[in-house]
Amino acid sequence: MKFLKYSVITLLYLAIFFTSCNEEEPCTEITWYQDADGDGLGNPDISLTSCDPIDGYVDNSSDVNDSGVTPTPLSAFDEFNSSSVTISFDGDEITIVSTGIPNHTSCYWEETEDLYIEQNFGDHVTPGKIREGSYTVTVSASPELANQSSATGLGAIGIAVTGAPIYNDQERQNMPLDVETALGFDYAGGHVGPGGYHYHIEAADVAENKTLSYDDESLVGIMADGFLLYGRKEMDGSYPSDLDESGGHFGVTPHSNGEEIYHYHIVNEYYVNSYILLFGGDLKGTPNTIF
Repeated sequence: MKFLKYSVITLLYLAIFFTSCNEEEPCTEITWYQDADGDGLGNPDISLTSCDPIDGYVDNSSDVNDSGVTPTPLSAFDEFNSSSVTISFDGDEITIVSTGIPNHTSCYWEETEDLYIEQNFGDHVTPGKIREGSYTVTVSASPELANQSSATGLGAIGIAVTGAPIYNDQERQNMPLDVETALGFDYAGGHVGPGGYHYHIEAADVAENKTLSYDDESLVGIMADGFLLYGRKEMDGSYPSDLDESGGHFGVTPHSNGEEIYHYHIVNEYYVNSYILLFGGDLKGTPNTIF
């Protein structure tokens, strides 16, 4: 009888043990929204429910354009200097060709040119004068955010509305811009280098600046991935608060007719001293060669 008693107790214990081991914590399902463009915002129209996170999905539904496809508003090209820049359209592609000749004054013009002005650099002026060049890039008329961003290199990474190319935050290979180099920039934020006249930083707030963006919402140019670059501010005069690491976001621009498109802004941060870079991040779309 004792054996039977102990056997029954043992069986009861084992039953309780295995039952308790098989009991799981109650599952609270969460709605997850597809994040196809990888920007951390979800598509409200595509969702799954699960207790655990799902790859490619996030727990918010605030993405207004999860495809990452943003047709470039054609009216933006009206801002480009027609004396230097030619725009052509071929199906889904847009080709921008520029001579690189800006339409503003600079101390880097030959002194015999009408646009020449004096500017005191001390010993920091770079050698060379503004000369005609050739810059061509073909971009998609509806650029898409890429799965992976692309670092920019030396040379032209965009073309400004003036026709001059936009450079990044490097002056030479593995040598970021420094104060000494910046002291040689004209009021437009440019200087002459081996590749010709080009911009690195935002233009200055001076009386001579009637053309270039300074702390505003104006169009600066187009980048090599096809996305437009605007000044530091939104159309309402505020500074955008939701920029990604490259200074980009979805929002309304002066050319998008109320539609939210992906575009870049000059980031409202000082780089060295009082200088603000035009573009210092990675390209979020697929870059095209400017040659």
